[in-house]
Formats: sequence, structure tokens, C-alpha cells
Amino acid sequence: MPMPTDLPKRILIGRALRSDKLGETLLPKRIALPVFASDALSSVAYAPEEILLTLSLAGASAIHFSWQIGVVVAIVMLAVVASYRQNVHAYPSGGGDYEVATVNHGPNSGLVVASALMVDYILTVAVSTTSGVANVVSAVPALRGHELTLSVVVVILLMGMNLRGVRESGTAFAVPTYAFMIGVLGMVVYGVVRHFGLGQDMPSESSGFHLEPTPGNENLAGFAMVFLLLKAFSSGCAALTGVEAISNGVPAFRKPKSKNAATTLLMMATIAVVMFMGIIWLARLTGVQMAEEPHQLVGAPGDYHQKTALAQISEAVFSNFTPGFYFVAAVTGLILVLAANTAFNGFPVLGSILAQDRYLPRQLHTRGDRLAFSNGIILLALAAILFIIAFDADPTRLIQLYIVGVFVSFNMSQSGMIRHWTRNLRTETDPAKRRHMQRSRAINTFGLVMTMAVLIVVLATKISHAWIAIAAMVVLFVMMKAIRRHYDRVSDELVAAEEPDDVVLPTRVHAIVLVSKLHKPALRALAYARLARAHTLEAVTVNVDPADTAALREEWDERGIEVPLKVLDSPYREITGPVLDYVKNLRRSSPRDVVSVYIPEYVVGHWYEHLLHNQSALRLKGRLLFKPGVMVTSVPWQLESSERRKPQKAWSAPGAVRRGEPRAPKAVKSEVSAKPAGPADDSTKDASQ
Repeated sequence: MPMPTDLPKRILIGRALRSDKLGETLLPKRIALPVFASDALSSVAYAPEEILLTLSLAGASAIHFSWQIGVVVAIVMLAVVASYRQNVHAYPSGGGDYEVATVNHGPNSGLVVASALMVDYILTVAVSTTSGVANVVSAVPALRGHELTLSVVVVILLMGMNLRGVRESGTAFAVPTYAFMIGVLGMVVYGVVRHFGLGQDMPSESSGFHLEPTPGNENLAGFAMVFLLLKAFSSGCAALTGVEAISNGVPAFRKPKSKNAATTLLMMATIAVVMFMGIIWLARLTGVQMAEEPHQLVGAPGDYHQKTALAQISEAVFSNFTPGFYFVAAVTGLILVLAANTAFNGFPVLGSILAQDRYLPRQLHTRGDRLAFSNGIILLALAAILFIIAFDADPTRLIQLYIVGVFVSFNMSQSGMIRHWTRNLRTETDPAKRRHMQRSRAINTFGLVMTMAVLIVVLATKISHAWIAIAAMVVLFVMMKAIRRHYDRVSDELVAAEEPDDVVLPTRVHAIVLVSKLHKPALRALAYARLARAHTLEAVTVNVDPADTAALREEWDERGIEVPLKVLDSPYREITGPVLDYVKNLRRSSPRDVVSVYIPEYVVGHWYEHLLHNQSALRLKGRLLFKPGVMVTSVPWQLESSERRKPQKAWSAPGAVRRGEPRAPKAVKSEVSAKPAGPADDSTKDASQ
């Protein structure tokens, strides 16, 4: 019978699913696209803005480089997607970059990639939610000042949705993701029509401002300008985040898994590149001016609050159609928030694989009621909330940490794939397959060159911020190595001996029954201990109250119980210490003997009843478990409140009434709860005699 406390859980996450229903949670491509690609698609909402903000340091003269930088970012994205299409065919098990690096470079390289991916997933949730909230605040200024609270609430809601299962969350998030695609692509098409078809101007609210360079950047040239352009390029590469999620989520696709995953990757890349370049083109067309410092915008009102680039663009493009602006603002906020769903699908799967490889706690490998990796989902949400609070829900500061982990995993994955194809080419003789492998290796080589160049640029231009992400990766790496050492040490200790003769059997078993008074639980424990037929058996009580101890001795003698009663002194009225000392002395006097301790316990049916008992049995068990050569046995006594089962209904064989057979008598409520009977009573009687 379900507990009353299960009701809120069932309302929040739904009914539990059987393990054999796992196949029903697999995703078709139309649902897999919003589930796994929402992060990469949503990145186009803030990546162009990051390019503009970086270029603004040099003033208006540098803004015209935005489209060239956008083209290079698009080329890198296509190269990375082409490389990952090779990954999903070669390693469809869902390990993604971690599996590629581990198989081809070794466990340490795999852990580096795993650390980078885990940091990336955590930052994905933090960046996506804070960016989404920032876009909503741009459209609804009344929410300004509540960004931190809104971001934390959104993460908690996403966690709850994902606890309901991958398929349910994917179905719920599909509509906002497709609405975002329609909104942005529709905005680009509408802008093309207004500009080229109708010849209309679409100035943004900041187009009339003059953008001044920051002090010290007035006359950037040569290496300084190149460095600024490289920094803007590294900021724009935030558009590549989330590309790796599909390779980590191949097992969640319907069959044929690899083909469906590769197709989804191609769909995602095509849509993302078109939206990314369309937003950059519209930013140039509408004259959007973005500045890291408010004083750079000359001509702006004193109370001017800078909106996001996408909000300014949509406001300008839809200046004659206000519902279009609000639609884009709404779906942008939604997709940026829901982009965190990519991490909620990738992080738990990666955590499960790492737990299976004994690098993370085994609890992360367990599926929850809805066949999702619930512990991983909860852990990800908590870590993301910590980052959001630490950085005061500022997406610009969080993005600076973001892409380091992404490109570390990109590089390790691509180099691993090159080694994979090279190794296979040594043994493959089929000319057609060799040509395919050589083509795949060339694609991965080009991807490696691109991602390595980006990583070098990112480290060179953002090391002042990137060190936080790198430090987090190092901490995770060291922690996972320590967890693996612990599991390996435990496994070595527990390995069974090959020869049974190697096991040293104990000489004798000394049984102890802990007794506080002669009630039914104590008598049952005595009877059970006698049934075990240990070499020696004694009852032990602790003299906390002399009057109670004397009464116990007297009743013991009156009943004529043959088991000897040992009284332990306790000057400080403490129970656990004297028992532990007595057991320790027994072990010291006979090291090869096993001490078996029987502890009678009450079993209550309500949580509040636990507060009415002192839990001395629980404390004793907790301490005795750490004593070598000591076995602890709980002898439960179920109180009336614990009897939750209803009497069984009367049962008659099918057709019994028709055949004239008498009906089965109605069930009579058992009297066990009032007066226990059966074997326990018989053994208790034996013990008392």
C-alpha cells in the first residue's frame, strides 16, 4: 500500500514506470531535435550579442567586422558538426567524447573530457536560464531586480520537468523550441521583405547613438586590433555550445539510433547557422549599438537601460507589427531557459556512465521512478544554482567561463577519432571501407584544426575568467580519481578467495542478547538467539537505574530463565559505551571468536512515533558495525501501529455458488495486532522456561 508521503511525489513526477517500459521513452527525430539541440539553437540568441559587445571596446569602427567573424564561427560550427557525425556512427553507446577519449587516449584523457563536459553542462544550465531571464526582463522591465530569484526558480522547474522523464520533458519543450525557430527565421524573412522588397528602413532604438571606444582603445591597430578580433571570435564561438549533446544522447534515439542522431545533427547545424548569420545581418542592417559600459553610448538618455541585441533587432524589424516583437521576445526567453534541458539530458547520462566505470558514486547509475537518472538531474540543478548565486545571475560573466570546457572536449574527441580511424585502417582491406575511413579521418582532422585554434584563442583572450572553469575541471578530475581508488580498494578487499580452505573459520560464536526489561521483544530475541545455537549465550543489561536493574534481576530469577544475565556498570548513565567496551574485551580475550549481538527493536508505523523512542538500538548498531569480528542481528517486534495491511478478502472458486458449494466465510480481522501468536509466542514460552 503506498505511503501518504508518496502522493506529492506522484503529483510532481507522475506514476512510477516499470523497467520494461524503457523502450517507450525513446525519442523520434522530431522530439530529439528540441531535446538535444535546444542548447545549440538557443546559443544564436546571445552569441551575436557577445561579438558586438567585444567589438564595442574599439568603438563604432570595429563593428563592421561582425559579419566576417560570424562567417568564421559558422565555418567552425559546420566543421565540428561534420566531425560529430562521424562520432555517432563509430561510438553509438552514448559515451560521446568521454568514450572516444578513453578508448583512444586512455582513462586519464577520458577523465579530462568528463570533467570538462560536466563543467560545461553545469554552466549550460546557468547561462541558459540567466540569459533567458535577461531577455524576458528586456521585454518586461517591471521584473528588473529579480533576475536572481527568477533564475533559481526556473532551474527548479526544469529539474521537476526532467524528473518526469525524457520523453515527457521533450514533448513539453518541443513547442517552444519550434516556436523559437519560426520566430527568428520569420523575423529574418520579414526583415528581408521590408528591406529589399518594400525599401523600408528599420532603425533600432540604439542606432542613433554614437559608440565611443573604452579609454585606452581609441586607436587600436596592429596586434591590439587582431587580439580584439580574436577575442570577439572566441565570444562568438559560444554558438557552438551544445553541439556535443547529441553524441552523448544516442541511446535515447529510436532505431536506427546512429542514423537518426546524425540526421538530427545535420538539421540542427543547418538551422543554427541560418539563424546565427541572419541575426548578425539584421544587427548591421538595423544599426544596433551594444556597449559593455553605459558611458560608451553617446546620446543615450540618462535613464537608458540597454536591451539585448535580439530584443532591439526584433523591435526594429517588427516596428509596424508589435505582436511579432512580443512573440520573438517570449519564445527567446523560453528557448534560452529550455536550452538548459540539453544539459539535463546529457549530464545524467554521462554521470551514469562514469558511475558505472566507478568514477562517481554508484547512486548516479540508478534510474528513478520515471526511468530517468534522477540523482544526476538533482545534482546538476544544485550545482547550477550555486553558480547562478555566485555570479549574481549575470549571463555575461557566466559566458566567459562557458566555452573552455566545450573546446577541451572537442579537441580530445577529434584527436581520439583520428587515432580511431588510423587504427582501423591498419587492418581494413576492403577498398570501399578504406576510402570511407580516410574521408572520415580527413573530416575529423579538419575539425581538430578548427577546435584547437579556437581553444588557443579562448585561453589566450579569456584566461582572466577561464581559470575558474579550469580550476573546477581540476577539482572534478582529482575527485573522480579518488572515488575510483576507493572503489578499487574496496573491491580488492572483498574479492573472494579462490580456495575455500583459505577462509579461516571462527573458533566459537559468543552470543549476546541486549536486554533492558523482560517484555515481549526481549523474550523473542532470547528465543531467536537460543535457536541459533551459539557456543555460549548470555543476556546483557546496562545498570543505568539500580532500581530497574534490581527489578529485572528479580523477574529474571522468578521466571527461571536459564540464560545467564550479565549486568554492566555505567557510572555516567550511558548505554552504548559499556556495551562496546564489553564486546571489545570479549574480542581481545578470544580474537578468533565471533561475537554475535542480538538487539530487540520496536517497529512503529508512524514517523512521529519515532520521536517518542530514544533510538538507542540504532546508535548501538551504528557503533557495532565498525567493530571487526562482531555480527549484529536486529530482532524486530512490530507494534500495533505498524500493522498496515488490511484483512484479505474472502475468496470463492469460480462457479462455486452455481455448483451449490457454500460461500467462503467473510474474513475476520486478525488479532495479531492485539495479541501476537504463532511461532514467536512458542519460542518466547520456551525461552521463559
